[in-house]
Amino acid sequence: MQASLVAEVNRRTASAPGRVNLIGDHTDYTGGLALPAALPWRTSVVATPLPNEVRVATTLDGEQRSDAIGLYDDASLAPPHVQLAQFLAQTQGQGALLSVTSFVPVGAGLSSSAAYCVAVALALGLKGDPWTIARHCQAAEAAAGAKVGLLDQIAALCGSAGHGVLIDFTAHTTQSVALPEGTELLIVDSGERRRLATSAYSDRRASCEAAERIIGPLARATRENLALLTDSVLRRRARHVLSENRRVLDAAQAASSGDTTAFGALMNESHDSLSSDFEVSTPGIDALAAQIRTAPGIYGVRMTGGGFGGCVIALAEAGASARLSLSATKWVVSPSSGATVDSDEHEDASR
Repeated sequence: MQASLVAEVNRRTASAPGRVNLIGDHTDYTGGLALPAALPWRTSVVATPLPNEVRVATTLDGEQRSDAIGLYDDASLAPPHVQLAQFLAQTQGQGALLSVTSFVPVGAGLSSSAAYCVAVALALGLKGDPWTIARHCQAAEAAAGAKVGLLDQIAALCGSAGHGVLIDFTAHTTQSVALPEGTELLIVDSGERRRLATSAYSDRRASCEAAERIIGPLARATRENLALLTDSVLRRRARHVLSENRRVLDAAQAASSGDTTAFGALMNESHDSLSSDFEVSTPGIDALAAQIRTAPGIYGVRMTGGGFGGCVIALAEAGASARLSLSATKWVVSPSSGATVDSDEHEDASR
């Protein structure tokens, strides 16, 4: 069989969505709860095997670039997206030409990196249940300098059209939660860009780990346990995690019962906790959230993602977003399906 035909036979296409987190931030890495939704914007990757090289050809916002590295070369000076691709290719023991096209906004806190990692992993042929694949992607991000949790990857893998995904990071379970009828999701970009690897994200995670060394796993901690934290910063960090886990459960119940008022109030409480107790918001994002809260038809609004920039997410009455006057970029979105692998192309090529 000719080499070009062999490559065609083994070519695989995969895509993965970005995500918006409706409620439950900075809870995943402590084994807590979260309720994200997959977005309609996706990253697509076509992988064609190469012997000992990882070549990444990207198209982002209409701009094209190409980077290459040996499968086992030192990647410390390579761009992060190349480091991620090389790490995942090494898990498969096979180089690849990766043709990447992404429509997920970069730096907006909508998980462009997780969408990329999941799409690359699936295009390379990584097998396993969602949690196994998510952990490989998490390890790849850690190797590239970003110590992230599993929320973004699980959301990208397990998203369901029209639904949020209730994730339990201790039980390793997911459950689809339908959003209330007659509502829409509004994402507003603050314009403040962020990078997890260079932000205070790692400091917040370290604070949670320090609190857990004193009172045990935060996912099982109680309000009484908080009194054992004499350091005021650790106590506030832990208080956010405890209260946020409760809010996630209450929000899932509110969504299931169609109680938009309760869901919105929980979103507002979540933002206030992230801003004051966890200190991952910014003055600009606080002001944007406060402005949107006062608009007619808005049930609730909060920052979304790791913080220090990015977007806010609002639950709104259907049609309310069109009446909202903002200078910032905004999108009305519907929860989308999760990651897919295009096996048809592979099967057709083998005939």
